[in-house]
Amino acid sequence: MQQNTALMFISSENMAITRIQPLSSHLNCFANPANPIQDKQVYTVWMKSLVFNGHGCTIYGQDGRVAYRVDNYACHRRREVYVMDSGGKTMIKLLKKNFGVFKAWEGYSYCNGPAGLEQEDSKPWFSVQKSHKILKKEGAYSNCAMVTICMSGEVYKIDAVPHKSEYRISDPNGEVVAKMQRKQTASGVVLGEDVLSLTVNPTADRLLVVGLVVVCGLLSCCI
Repeated sequence: MQQNTALMFISSENMAITRIQPLSSHLNCFANPANPIQDKQVYTVWMKSLVFNGHGCTIYGQDGRVAYRVDNYACHRRREVYVMDSGGKTMIKLLKKNFGVFKAWEGYSYCNGPAGLEQEDSKPWFSVQKSHKILKKEGAYSNCAMVTICMSGEVYKIDAVPHKSEYRISDPNGEVVAKMQRKQTASGVVLGEDVLSLTVNPTADRLLVVGLVVVCGLLSCCI
């Protein structure tokens, strides 16, 4: 059974790379290896799980390989969601919280504990509260959710384009540190609504951004 599952995973991964991340057409998008710190990182977000009959999303790096993934298997809209790296190691646990009519997601980070075992932090890393009053802002974006970093109290904002899977994440200073939008090929062809391009500033916490991107998918019921 384990062997069959592994084969399905590999087959699904190869199919996904062929469909949304052909390496030959994205080589010119690679960051400059001689100057990696000053370059933005561009990921491909596919709102599909690599596991057969699963729900989740898969995030590819600029080399075309899986960087992060979420696999809910046969369960949709779970209250606990795990963000993993390509090898299946848990990086973040997302836990849904209900406060009366208000709903929020809390993110808990994982680290290597004794004997190399995964260990979850006892206190949440961040909390995401969905906005109930949509305030119009400049351009097409509207406030979607507020993010609080629990230890420092810093507040990030997630703005979204209504009825589209397009988001931008701003830090406490108002600087946009990450942006997600429909992915285009090198020839300008726009891919499906479930294939997105995530651009992350070099100064941003990439794991935090990945966690927030997954929360965006949960809030919009895409995962």
